[in-house]
Amino acid sequence: MIEELSQLDSTGWNNLPKSWPDSLRRVLAARGITDESDLLYALADLPAPQQLMGMDDAVLVLATAIQQQQKIMIVADFDADGATSCTVAIRGLQAMGAQAVAYIVPSRFIHGYGLTPELLADIPLQDQPDVLMTVDNGMSSVEGVAAANIRGMQVVVTDHHLPGKSVPEAAAIVNPNQAGDRFPSKNLAGVGVCFYVLLGLRTYLREQGWFEKQSITEPRLTDLLDLVALGTVADVVPLDKLNRTFVQLGLARMRRGQVGAGLQELLNVAGKSLAELSASDLGFAIAPRLNAAGRLEDMRLGIDTLLSDDVAVAQSFAMQLDDLNKQRRVVEQDMQQQAQTMLDAMPKLQQGEAQPLGYCLFDESWHQGVIGLLASRIKTQQHRPVIAFARGDKGEVKGSARSVEGVHIRDVLAAMASQAPDMLSRFGGHSMAAGMTLLEQDLPRFEALFLQVLAERVSPETLLQKTITDGTLTGTELTLPLADTLSQFVPWGQGFTAPLFQGVFTVVAWRLVGQDQNHLRLQLQHPEQTVSITAMAFGEIRPTWLETGGEVFVCYRISVNTFRGERNLQLLVENLFPATAMED
Repeated sequence: MIEELSQLDSTGWNNLPKSWPDSLRRVLAARGITDESDLLYALADLPAPQQLMGMDDAVLVLATAIQQQQKIMIVADFDADGATSCTVAIRGLQAMGAQAVAYIVPSRFIHGYGLTPELLADIPLQDQPDVLMTVDNGMSSVEGVAAANIRGMQVVVTDHHLPGKSVPEAAAIVNPNQAGDRFPSKNLAGVGVCFYVLLGLRTYLREQGWFEKQSITEPRLTDLLDLVALGTVADVVPLDKLNRTFVQLGLARMRRGQVGAGLQELLNVAGKSLAELSASDLGFAIAPRLNAAGRLEDMRLGIDTLLSDDVAVAQSFAMQLDDLNKQRRVVEQDMQQQAQTMLDAMPKLQQGEAQPLGYCLFDESWHQGVIGLLASRIKTQQHRPVIAFARGDKGEVKGSARSVEGVHIRDVLAAMASQAPDMLSRFGGHSMAAGMTLLEQDLPRFEALFLQVLAERVSPETLLQKTITDGTLTGTELTLPLADTLSQFVPWGQGFTAPLFQGVFTVVAWRLVGQDQNHLRLQLQHPEQTVSITAMAFGEIRPTWLETGGEVFVCYRISVNTFRGERNLQLLVENLFPATAMED
């Protein structure tokens, strides 16, 4: 089903400056932007740190640790949000005068997620910190925090994940999603929460006269916004006004060349130019390379890359991450083929029979670090909640879930856990993604209950696949300047989606490209233009009906393709149909 967003909600676009292209005004108005002030991004306009519940307690613990030169250890997570959060915390605390700041990050293969007793056991007694600060984790670490308390450590939890039935007995918890918190945005990534804690800490230390007494230059926390932007985009949190501010200000700094050595080298190996950097570059080029460390080996490599100030060292680390990402692609491709074989082997639907409401997929050879990506791919293909499982230790399997709009996957798991607490005791996540651990022998029971709960909570209409576009572009609108404007004007992402247009084009030429001939390259001509435009369809789009000279209905995004210094307009194809199939 194709719907035009600009027709569904286009009120207010006439209030935007008439000097802006009409197409841009329509796109912004359809996303709720009806005044130019909605696009002004400044840290001074954001909610105050003290609006976060637990901020005063967290600041007091951290300030005392800095002033008394206590040992602080950051407990990171093994994804890009966790890596950027860890780097932001270390750099921020050191800039405020902390002398002994270290970090520890769990291995997803050994420790599992978050602060656990097993992770604490890996900290030698001589290195035991006075304060543990979790970043992008900790809300579900009830046992881990209890173990830290027994060992005499204070724990400050900074997290953004939804809480479970029990919360850890930490010295402080800062999480906009904890019960009773009235912070106006519930969409902060872990790195955003961490940055807010640093803002609160700096204010407290300034009021105490700490910087003046210690002859320390008060830190400019804006120097960390490149990392905050990366972590925010990488974690695919909704880009509300607060998160768009973080991303836009971070991108602005990076485009001016104000970027750390590690991130700069990651951009170099990805072939991305700072001057033209966009939010999608962070999400699709940088985040996967950073995540590859946590998926295949150890996220310490990713964190050390971001922490590095030595260009040569950062370059070496970035090249290692690039190699790991290439390995990840091979592993993911193999798993995706195996998953597709499973789907193809399922009984064919009879006439009138509904597609399953969700899928649980498992293969004993699958890689724990890649099942989240696999679940995401299958979710997109089937437009159903998907949980992919990989074998763990001691007869357990670890699952990674990805969901679709309208199906809150963590709530689904919570409902399952209430009915079968013996089967599903460890899980966590949020509306669109979650993780869990259970016994392999319970998989059939888990799948049956999963489908049962979905049937109780989800209507078939929720799972109807819709493509919502921003309408058509005229021949005078479909230009390189518009592509430039859209890529730089605002940060696009989750909840503030990049414009998707539709239109009928003539196929001038087409061919399969890529190492495995799995991408489609087309030359398309707009009916109001005399020259063709290159269009790329990546992955699954391989129509057998395609003919040179024929007309196609295309849903596409516009982008700038830079090759050997030459910049050209390019269409990125999302959907492709025969033009006749879309006629009323």
